[in-house]
Amino acid sequence: MPKAVVTHDSFDWSRDVRPNIPWSETVIYEAHAKGLTKLLEAAPPQERGTFAALAHPKVIDHMKRLGITALELMPIHAFTQDRFLQERGLRNYWGYNTLSFFAPEPSYFAGDTHDELRVAVRRLHAAGIEVILDVVYNHSCEGSELGPTLSWRGIDNATYYRLLPDNPRYCLNDTGTGNTFKLTHARVIQMVADSLRYWATSFGIDGFRFDLGLTLGRTDHGFDPNAGLFDVLRQDPILGRLKLIAEPWDVGMGGYQLGNFPPGFAEWNDKYRDTARRFWRGDPGQRADLAARLSGSGDLFDRRARRPWASVNFLTSHDGYTLADLVSYEERHNEANGEENRDGHDNNLSRNWGTEGPTEDPAINETRGRVRRAMLTTLLASLGTPMLVAGDEFCRTQGGNNNAYCQDNEISWLDWSLLEGEEGRALFDFTARLVALRKAHPVLRAPTFLYGQDSPGFGVNDIEWWDERGRPLSEDDWNNPEGRALVMRRAVLLEDGRVETLSLLLNAGDDPVDFTLPAPSAPREVLIDSAQPERAPFTIGDEYGVQPHSAVLICWLGEKTEA
Repeated sequence: MPKAVVTHDSFDWSRDVRPNIPWSETVIYEAHAKGLTKLLEAAPPQERGTFAALAHPKVIDHMKRLGITALELMPIHAFTQDRFLQERGLRNYWGYNTLSFFAPEPSYFAGDTHDELRVAVRRLHAAGIEVILDVVYNHSCEGSELGPTLSWRGIDNATYYRLLPDNPRYCLNDTGTGNTFKLTHARVIQMVADSLRYWATSFGIDGFRFDLGLTLGRTDHGFDPNAGLFDVLRQDPILGRLKLIAEPWDVGMGGYQLGNFPPGFAEWNDKYRDTARRFWRGDPGQRADLAARLSGSGDLFDRRARRPWASVNFLTSHDGYTLADLVSYEERHNEANGEENRDGHDNNLSRNWGTEGPTEDPAINETRGRVRRAMLTTLLASLGTPMLVAGDEFCRTQGGNNNAYCQDNEISWLDWSLLEGEEGRALFDFTARLVALRKAHPVLRAPTFLYGQDSPGFGVNDIEWWDERGRPLSEDDWNNPEGRALVMRRAVLLEDGRVETLSLLLNAGDDPVDFTLPAPSAPREVLIDSAQPERAPFTIGDEYGVQPHSAVLICWLGEKTEA
């Protein structure tokens, strides 16, 4: 193993400018640097699965047509392979096992120059797409005290790692990996900040998602939202301008801190994921919690002058089922991982809608497709920052594997041929319509939390909640375990003086529901109906029937009146 490599970072950025997309307009696309293009036939064979293919014209065109503003790459720091995986003939695919925080993963290069990544970033920037890196500063690849000495352990074990106070031979393990970096030490904070700054300046990276981000704020007394590293990041003239996203948990004591990160950070909101899954699975009593998630999770984030964008809303991520598998499997199918199907989550909040896995039953497939579209409609109509996982927009499947960390093969790689099929192409078109609607209607991207206390005019409030009868929800309605229908209406005063209202109608039940729309009585436009994914917008009156497992977005414009 080389001790060091000296590189020359000179690169012609050709007047590259960061897109600097406002948080309120951001749509994130999580992808794996290799898996995104390994099966991309349009790319030259030698470039597939490498940095060189990240900005291939087909990839950029796909993201642009989808409406993506930020590509979030899973770890690309140089990482090591695990012996126990190699003994099974498997590989560490995800890369959460960092060896060097200043070097890109060598296997992701098609050639022998680091400029491949810089070229990709430059091309993505030119297309208006930011690049965010998933980074792992909570632990290293050196494992527990029984692990190898590859870097930090040999330099200064007691400085870089948290050790048991009464027996410093042993590592503290708040990360579940065997070791935990000591982010309270000035030298460790400096190393992390230097690494982040290097990626931001030398590679043009626009933001970072911090794996097990809670660990970065751990002190001897638990999590501190004012921890030293957080202060350094916010005050740094370069890093403080970038997008910072935290995974707000780890496995240590007090290891769940959703909503408690400081201003300037966004956070992965797993409560959004779980509530959306429960509601669309048909679980009872989800109305109240869903309302909080739809409106930006103000119960979690409306503090310290934070904004709705701080909630990164998602239905799926790299860790767990794909969206297609979420509606096709109720049990994990991780046999390929070599752990006798014991690894991975056993509570996925999923539903197969009649049979486990693929089926030729048209009724089951129709329901699965309808639920997928309803969930995507919910996601793109919610306050917060939406995140999609690469391939969910065209029915990518992992065959029920919900822990594909070691599957460097077709299980994990994106099958672009799905876009050529009717189902995949239709879901892509539907998802792109949703993203376009989000961009076209400011009320879907409100910059502040809404509580129904302000009125932009015409007797409507900034946010209101109704049942299917067009009546405001009572306390009993909110707590009704059988309440599976909901209307969220938001309103905003447009720059031209008109008032725009958008109503999101949700029906998670098994039967159609006739909704009576709340006053004012006026012609309205159905922007999108997840049960009729190809239908163009059309006009309705005061009532509308919503099919089972469906979501509908309806718009009404109040014309400005003369003073």
